[in-house]
Amino acid sequence: MQNVLREKIIAVCEKKIQAKGESVGVSFYAFFANKNDQPALVMEAATWWIHTHQLDHFEKASKIKNMVAAGL
Repeated sequence: MQNVLREKIIAVCEKKIQAKGESVGVSFYAFFANKNDQPALVMEAATWWIHTHQLDHFEKASKIKNMVAAGL
């Protein structure tokens, strides 16, 4: 995973956790704007989320943050 994506995921997860608590869920779409201005990063995130780790559509932000921080 590219560092720019890793940093973005961690930052978004931290922001959501601070705003809504440890139980807040996210999908990989949460890391991107509602336009297709970064298609390569969207595909990288989707591949990591769906293909590599077979995660559900929504997962706890704390789980995703920990996975990304651990380099998974």
